Amino acid sequence: MSRPALTLSLQFADASHRALLPRHKVARWLRAALDAPAQLTVRIVDADEGRALNHGYRRKGYATNVLTFVYRDTPPYEGDLALCAPVVTREAHEQRKSVAGHYAHLVVHGTLHLQGYDHQRAADADAMETRESQIVVKLGYPDPYTAPGRTGKRGKSLRAA
Repeated sequence: MSRPALTLSLQFADASHRALLPRHKVARWLRAALDAPAQLTVRIVDADEGRALNHGYRRKGYATNVLTFVYRDTPPYEGDLALCAPVVTREAHEQRKSVAGHYAHLVVHGTLHLQGYDHQRAADADAMETRESQIVVKLGYPDPYTAPGRTGKRGKSLRAA
């Protein structure tokens, strides 16, 4: 099976994780989650920008781990992923996993949102989490929903994204 075509813009408003996120690695994570060609911007933001984006688009007064902005929800997909570096770091430490592994999971999570996956209902959340786990494990990272620091049958869901 060939990999979907990908046009990627990788931006670092918060450069603290630039070394963890080389372009080829982020592109690999995106392609693993894509089922069709896409044009994506992945932006790594600081806490202030993360909070402003989450407030402006979701009316939440805090920075969240990943936000997905969908501009075209049919192939070729178009959208932006905004990942908040301080939140990703904090969550990775809380969940006792690598920061790179958590980024991989959140990039996959956001990319699935771009393609119509959601986790508002329990059945949808289970389907999305199962797909995320399959992709993340295939990428060589531990299952994000059974890693230490997670709770419950499939772990705590990423309801914020």
